[in-house]
Amino acid sequence: MNKKYFNLFANCFIVKGYNRSLIFDSQRMKTVFVPNDMYDIVIKAKSISIQQIYEEYGIDNKEIIDEYFDSLIESELGFYMSEKERDFFPEINTAYHSPFQITNSVLEEMRDMKLYKKVISQLEALDCQYVELVFYNNTSNEFLTNILSLFKLSSIKFIGLIIPYDSTKTPEFIKKICSQNLRLNKILVHNVQVQEKPKNITLGLTEIIYVNKEFTNFSYCGNISKKFFSPSLEHYVESQNHNTCLNQKISIDSQGNIKNCPAIPNNFGNIKDVTLTEAINTQGYKQLWSISKDHIEVCKDCEFRHICTDCRAFTENPKDNYSKPLKCGYNPYTNEWSEWSTNPLKQKTIEYYNIETS
Repeated sequence: MNKKYFNLFANCFIVKGYNRSLIFDSQRMKTVFVPNDMYDIVIKAKSISIQQIYEEYGIDNKEIIDEYFDSLIESELGFYMSEKERDFFPEINTAYHSPFQITNSVLEEMRDMKLYKKVISQLEALDCQYVELVFYNNTSNEFLTNILSLFKLSSIKFIGLIIPYDSTKTPEFIKKICSQNLRLNKILVHNVQVQEKPKNITLGLTEIIYVNKEFTNFSYCGNISKKFFSPSLEHYVESQNHNTCLNQKISIDSQGNIKNCPAIPNNFGNIKDVTLTEAINTQGYKQLWSISKDHIEVCKDCEFRHICTDCRAFTENPKDNYSKPLKCGYNPYTNEWSEWSTNPLKQKTIEYYNIETS
């Protein structure tokens, strides 16, 4: 009789946290919590048979081990196989490769149409796939329409738009620009000060979100929340050795300074004097790209770390690039969520960054 082995499906990954582990199915985008003991057994099962696991843990634990495996099979996360079948189920290669020099970018409060043409051309040269246009102050509908028209023949595939609300930003106008600009995949309208806030909807492939809060600078960004978790293969692979927010990212702040992120103080020249290609090849520009969650204090003990995003602009210790994100309320040592903005231990840092939390 062939020895039995156990294996997770190739699209399922297990991540060990301080108190518990997480298995996520990157195909079905679902997650399951499991005990850390199960993590150890699942990892051992990659190289030894179930019988050898029984022998290592003792026959008294056989029933528990079987329950672990059976529960994973019932959840459609794994399967039994014979020794002969092992070669037919290789693991997915999790090495990260990207054909693009830059994958995403943020353009903050840019108002010069000539500058837009220049920047779009430079982003195309870097193979950028996503551009987020951020505005804090009122923008005319004509201005937005003209900007979006610059992307009509662009190689940039996706556009995000963050704009303040005014009476002209009617659902009809939003629908119109969505239909005319199929590259739009997100529109976030902030400072919605009306009695009946429009409902968040999806038009085609465009997600439209309305929020009451007014954005006056880039400090609105950097929130760590379960709703932003991404249990996808692409995210998991990138997170192994890279920062999932800043890797292959470039930003131009409201003053024209080229940065990793508009909220990070360090800049690498001004777009009026330096090209984006020159900026990313400046010493130090790519330093933050390789700070993964496995390097960050507290995050490295978190079971969510490889499906979570990250923020290096707002950290609990502003002088430490490896400090936990300030805007995270999760404690992996207690497995509890709390509101980060009311945490008394974070108030000095919130004041340091001048973040409005109300």
